[in-house]
Amino acid sequence: MKRKLLFGASFLLLAWAATSCEALSDCESCKWVTYDSATGDTTEAPNETEYCGATLLAIKSKSTTNGTRTTTYKCR
Repeated sequence: MKRKLLFGASFLLLAWAATSCEALSDCESCKWVTYDSATGDTTEAPNETEYCGATLLAIKSKSTTNGTRTTTYKCR
């Protein structure tokens, strides 16, 4: 009986570990950075936010330009 319980617990633990999102996807901390091409000034956000998976890919490809100011995300 103990053998069956141990096997069942091992199976559940392995199934949980295999489907864990954090283990399968990479995560990075990102913050927005604004660059003004007219003056050369760079402004960075004070806080970083962690993004993972599809959200991370969307953030990395996002960029906004308003006149001479370009805002993008910088990740590490």
